[in-house]
Amino acid sequence: MSERPDEDGLIGRYFRPLATAPGAAELLDDAATFHAPDGFDLVLTTDALVAGVHFFPDDAPGLVAKKALRVNLSDLAAKGAKPEGYLLTLALTEDWSEDWLGAFCAGLKEDQQEFGISLYGGDTVRTPGPLMLSVTAFGLVPHGRAPRRPDAGPGQKVFVTGTVGDAALGLKLRLDAGRKARWGLSDAEAEHLAGRYLLPRPRVNAAALVAEFAAASMDVSDGLAGDLARMCAASDAGAIVDAGKLPLSAGAAKAAVADPAALAAILTGGDDYEILLAVDADRAEAFTAAAAKAGVAVTEIGAIVTPFEGRVRIEQGGTPVVLDSLAYRHF
Repeated sequence: MSERPDEDGLIGRYFRPLATAPGAAELLDDAATFHAPDGFDLVLTTDALVAGVHFFPDDAPGLVAKKALRVNLSDLAAKGAKPEGYLLTLALTEDWSEDWLGAFCAGLKEDQQEFGISLYGGDTVRTPGPLMLSVTAFGLVPHGRAPRRPDAGPGQKVFVTGTVGDAALGLKLRLDAGRKARWGLSDAEAEHLAGRYLLPRPRVNAAALVAEFAAASMDVSDGLAGDLARMCAASDAGAIVDAGKLPLSAGAAKAAVADPAALAAILTGGDDYEILLAVDADRAEAFTAAAAKAGVAVTEIGAIVTPFEGRVRIEQGGTPVVLDSLAYRHF
């Protein structure tokens, strides 16, 4: 068995091929450069993932890499930004293998090609465990068009892209495979839910719509209800959501009917990585038309209103939906 490379060798073998942008300087320098063209703002975001907390230690390394990258691309899309590149910090445990790292970097390469981005640098360190990685991603949005949470206000309509709750239910299935039968899911429906947890689908194709139409926006990472409450807190507003309008996949819809607790998971479970938008009422029709033309699924689920205690009220058929907690809590 060949000796594992030192840090310089590791960078040269695995990460230098990912540094395709000129400003990355083939990772031969201490820092990279990036020129933001005139008329654009640079949007920056970062997220860390820890084995046993954000992913299972036995998840495929390529999927771990893609998840770490995609949760950041989701943040960029929620600010209307086209992704350009990223930095990676990787803390490897003592038992890391070249097979694992090769598969990890292959996952990064696939997503770089899919999303048109480059690695610009980062750091590799050793840790007693668990495995940890952090991605800092950046992108470009037309000047002054990045929507902010504090700009939500009464009279705006609340929209969300895609479907919600799939990832949270996929995690529940992974922890208890018996739920598949109890929820009455087909193989395809169960695989869809599991796949949404393993591999986020950042709505990069919605970024231009966000920049043009959103008064306020954020991605849904910690649960729809809780993230909407954060938006309302930032803007000193409230929101009312009609649970009957939530966009659900076939599997999530079945789970919600079969298990009352599934609806709470759909609303609060997190890992959706859809985009939550507040759109001025007089622009809502134009927004939905533009989204349809762009092939982006969006659903109106509620409205921003004047503030009230609790910030967010979920209703179903006119009856309040009571939740123990609005969102996943990191601490």
